[in-house]
Amino acid sequence: MSLWTRAQQAAAQTPAHRNRTADFFRAAAITIVVTGHWIVSVPQLTDGGLRFTELLVLQPWVQYLTWLVQVMPIFFFVGGFSNAASWTSAAGNPEKRQAWAATRLKRLLMPIAPLVLLWAVLAAIMGWAGLDEDLIRNSTRAALIPVWFLAVYIMVTVAVPVSHWAWQRIGIWSVVALIAGAILVDAIAFSQDMGWLRWVNYGFVWLGMHQLGYWWFAGIKSKLAPMVLVAAGLALLYLLIVPFGYPVSMISVPGEAISNSRPPTVAMLAIGLTQAGAILLLEGRVARWLQNAKPWAVVILVSQRIMSVYLWHLTALLAIVGLALLADGFGIRMTPGIGLWWLTRPLWFVAMILVLLPLVAIFGRFEDGSRQSHTVPPGPARSVIGALCACAGLTFMALDGTYGDNALGINLIPVALTIAGVALSTISRRA
Repeated sequence: MSLWTRAQQAAAQTPAHRNRTADFFRAAAITIVVTGHWIVSVPQLTDGGLRFTELLVLQPWVQYLTWLVQVMPIFFFVGGFSNAASWTSAAGNPEKRQAWAATRLKRLLMPIAPLVLLWAVLAAIMGWAGLDEDLIRNSTRAALIPVWFLAVYIMVTVAVPVSHWAWQRIGIWSVVALIAGAILVDAIAFSQDMGWLRWVNYGFVWLGMHQLGYWWFAGIKSKLAPMVLVAAGLALLYLLIVPFGYPVSMISVPGEAISNSRPPTVAMLAIGLTQAGAILLLEGRVARWLQNAKPWAVVILVSQRIMSVYLWHLTALLAIVGLALLADGFGIRMTPGIGLWWLTRPLWFVAMILVLLPLVAIFGRFEDGSRQSHTVPPGPARSVIGALCACAGLTFMALDGTYGDNALGINLIPVALTIAGVALSTISRRA
């Protein structure tokens, strides 16, 4: 049965009361992330060799577009809604509650294993072939850029029993507390030159957006609330950028001393509040539109392979670059940002889609497998330990790639940590 047929059948069987907007915005966000990465990551072949430049540096006006294409806050906002729904559903059933972490982590971790293993093998092969070590390391690191987000999201998911407990006790004040924590961290870190402290905001900023998703799930009674979120987010963004000198871009720009995304700043939180408010303002219209079978089936179709597309889209980009190098630099010799370069972007996109589709077809089975129920699921303790191991490995690989300066040519400890973590969190015991 084809994916489209499955999507149509699922669309026909979807109950009318289901909130379809969360699925729509998650699918839309993935599309925007893929498009954004394919545009801003610019390979160029010159006499000095291959180099990746950032369109954000070459054409600074593009930095304002990152307010639209930096959609990681949407993932956490929608994720909060989805996790609240599933955790609330499981809370009244001891068996479901026991298996909740294993079920959620399986969907997040299982599709990662083939990506990590493939790039570990490719790193070893390129090392044995005598390629430049920096080129190998940078290539593997670039291919694994998507995993940094997953490492953070996995830890936020692990914290759901605690964060949802806080929501039940103090409600919207749990969001306010996290926002205040993020502001305090930035204020101390920048005023006291304590850059290391900024990494704490991986918790405050992303937990804050996730907690805001709980509010969405609980039902926002005030019609003014979405407009207040948009206005507050834009006002905060103005204050941070103009008087306080925060960067304009919501994506890291090479050469800039401060990044709004690594680690996230309060400016990222301001964008998140704006995006959340916009989603809530559009929710009614989008929900009515998705009652039609065809658009809802398209959302389901994208959702069936959403993790695979996200994880493999930069591998597709690097594969095209490799083919261009074999073709004497065809397509990557022109100057980025000029008129001809922009005119050729549709062809560039078509080429990467043609490479991405077979990758998704081959490795999408792991995403299918991640949705299958456990025979006897791992317990919460084993699931959390596995998640911690996997996140540690993914974090190190996002920074250093899979290439290692050893006989095997593999960054062994992070790769082993990741695979061990995936195994602990996803492998079922037989009944």
